[in-house]
Amino acid sequence: MTDYLPSPPWFAQPGARTWRCDPPPAEVRDFHAALPDHSPTPLIELPPLAAELGVARVYVKDESQRLGLPAFKALGASWAVHRALAERTASGPVTFVTATDGNHGRAVARTARLLGQDAHVFVARGVHPRAVAAIVAERAKVTEVPGPYDEAVRQAAEAADAPDAVLVQDTAWPGYERIPGWIVEGYSTLCAEIDEQLAAVGPDLVAIPVGVGSMAQAVVTHYRSRPAGRAPALLSVEPEAAACVLASLIAGEPVTITTGSTTMAGLNCGTPSSLAWPYLHRGLDAAIAVTDAESARAAARLAELGVSSGPCGAAALAGARAALIGAEERRTAMGLDATSVVVLLNTEGAAANRS
Repeated sequence: MTDYLPSPPWFAQPGARTWRCDPPPAEVRDFHAALPDHSPTPLIELPPLAAELGVARVYVKDESQRLGLPAFKALGASWAVHRALAERTASGPVTFVTATDGNHGRAVARTARLLGQDAHVFVARGVHPRAVAAIVAERAKVTEVPGPYDEAVRQAAEAADAPDAVLVQDTAWPGYERIPGWIVEGYSTLCAEIDEQLAAVGPDLVAIPVGVGSMAQAVVTHYRSRPAGRAPALLSVEPEAAACVLASLIAGEPVTITTGSTTMAGLNCGTPSSLAWPYLHRGLDAAIAVTDAESARAAARLAELGVSSGPCGAAALAGARAALIGAEERRTAMGLDATSVVVLLNTEGAAANRS
């Protein structure tokens, strides 16, 4: 265990934009496009934020409404459940088991319900009671765990050993990486939409809220699977109370940290996904940690500008502010200047942790 964070909580690594990996499968986008409630989420340009951050343009990818849920998680859950059912040889009902500290559990429960299957969701300590109630409303069995996210994951994995149970977890560990890999593939739709919405104007920086790192893995995969040439800087943003990716980048290897309390409940994770780690280690340009107060101020600013954002989604703006305002060395490390285009991933709406 480690609790080490630098002061200020920041890490940068050169050369990330030259690293390359394989692209995600193209059929994921077609799968989501065929879902009854699917439509691309908005990419909203906010000139006041560009002025504030000292760049040319700022866009917010608004995931406050994705497939009927207030967060992006349905992209990964729907694709992973689809793949799991397609490859299943046994007949009969399935119980999809997962752990959550935010929106993933509800996404798995919703997908299972729509497909006529069962769900069992282990909820970590600190998740808002209304979020728990929303999972119950999806007709899922809920087990509340009096411990952090990592403990909820452990209990969910044990429960999934039962017959006709399938673990659909958005973090990976040695021996359990196939289904988390499908979840990451599902998130690739979000990045493909950004490409289409920006058209010829590619981003120079993408700021990504990070828990175990699965969404960040999807973003790294998308932008680092392109031919060599212009590539954006990728910035991970975590709570100071749960910055496991930042601590791992500093250590040069995955570490487990003791997490504290944070309003960014969906990012309150103590161990990076083993599947995500190689991508984060090689493909992230920088990592930063922010306080709950910084996240709250960012959410309030986004609300003023007409964007619904919860504490986790607002972390992207909080991180961009901390990395860009009055921090010339950090701007230089990411290759940013007054002509740059910034994309903030607003991964959840204001109601995400409360409904």
